[in-house]
Formats: sequence, structure tokens, C-alpha cells
Amino acid sequence: MTEKKGEDNIIMLANVRLAFPQLWVATQVNGEGKAAFSASFLLPPGHPDIEKIKAAIAKTAMAKWGAKTAEILPALVAADKVCLHNGDTKSNLEGYVGNLFVSARGPMRPLVINADKSVLTEADGKPYSGCFVNAQIALWAQQNNYGKRVNAQLRGVQFLRDGEAFSGGGVADPDEFDTVEIGRAH
Repeated sequence: MTEKKGEDNIIMLANVRLAFPQLWVATQVNGEGKAAFSASFLLPPGHPDIEKIKAAIAKTAMAKWGAKTAEILPALVAADKVCLHNGDTKSNLEGYVGNLFVSARGPMRPLVINADKSVLTEADGKPYSGCFVNAQIALWAQQNNYGKRVNAQLRGVQFLRDGEAFSGGGVADPDEFDTVEIGRAH
């Protein structure tokens, strides 16, 4: 997969684990702010996309703050105000410890497709929290009354393969049910 030509801030994350997907209905964070679609993507240490994300964060910051990036970006990273985070800071959440994660959100509903590129709907039951996906994000620099940050906008998610669902996720498997003979239900 490649980035879109002419858009350096667009990154394709390959083979990452999905967490907290809000792909079908825009929601508010803690009941505040504008509703948005969102997801987090878990990357194990050494994942090939980590360096790509770090480089895009630096490039996005440079485009926004120019020569001041040398002082601004390290402060943003230290204050956890970039889209790439240390999962150990979320030790209470399943799957985060020992990993990095990208948080992405946006006002527009992202494209959600299957491995074969067919469009998925919420009724399909995938993607779900804990499965593996490819995801497309676009980085952007924020500087407003809420402060400075380098954020990621969620553009699209492609279901890649099943993974162990995080707490409360997933649906039942037919093998978990007994066969019921018609007329003999208890």
C-alpha cells in the first residue's frame, strides 16, 4: 500500500490491532466537544510503521512551526500531545501495555472495507476491537485555544484478519451453541 501522491501527511498503517472503534456513529469524548468518528491502532515495538509515523509527525510539525519545531516538537512529545502514544500509559486497558498506539479521529465517517475491498456495514460485525486492520490516517498540526498538538484524522479502516476480541467485543460462534431439535426445545 502506498500513500496518496502529493499528500505527505497521509499514512497507511499495515497489520495493526484495532481498539475502541467508533466507525459507524460519531461520538463525543467524555460527553464534550464535537462528535467524531475515532479509533486507536496498537503497534508492537519494532513495527515497521513506527518510524514512518515519527517522521510524518516531524514533517507535519515542521510545516506548521518551521524553525520553532526544534523547541516545540520535543515539548509536545514529552507532554504526550502527538498522535503516537506509549501504551504503558493506558495500563488499565487490554492490549496496550508494551505497545505504542495511534489515536485518530475525524468529523467525517471513515471508509470501512473488508480485505477484498468490499464495503462493510455495522451489521457485518467487523471490524471489531481486537481484530487486525490496515488503516489510513492523515496527520495535521493544531494550534488554537486548546493548545498545540500533532493529531491524526481517521480516513479509513480495512479489516485484515480476526484477532482475540478485547473485553466485551465480538459475537458468539455457532459452535458455542447446542443443536436444538424442532419441537423439543426446553
